[in-house]
Amino acid sequence: MLEKFQIFVKAQFSAFLGGILDYCIMIFLTEVGGLYYMVSIAIGCIIGSIINFTLNKSWAFYSKDLDYKLTLTQQLLRFGFVVISSISLKMLGTYLFTTLYHLDYRISRLIADGLVSIFFTYILQYFWVFTKKVKAMNINE
Repeated sequence: MLEKFQIFVKAQFSAFLGGILDYCIMIFLTEVGGLYYMVSIAIGCIIGSIINFTLNKSWAFYSKDLDYKLTLTQQLLRFGFVVISSISLKMLGTYLFTTLYHLDYRISRLIADGLVSIFFTYILQYFWVFTKKVKAMNINE
């Protein structure tokens, strides 16, 4: 149970780091570059997801005792699906909070990111992208 909690904390930390970069890119592209905030969200999410994948694979979900069940290519394909879905959910959530509740897009984005990160992205990464091989039992032990 402690190990699963540690994985969760590490995964949220890596999501936070990728998210900070993602968020800063969104603000920069929107406020300085003049892009529509929905376009800036997509660009920031793609760049932040590269950081997130790298940290998750090499640190958050990594185990020296168990190998990953999937190859790097398989992980990248699945992660790509998660990222596209995540970006879509973050954009939709940001748009809805901004439009329906008249929140500033920066606040709406933080709310949408938090919800998507914990209730969607983490779950799919843990159970679908970074799954581990089952450790074989040695009868002679």
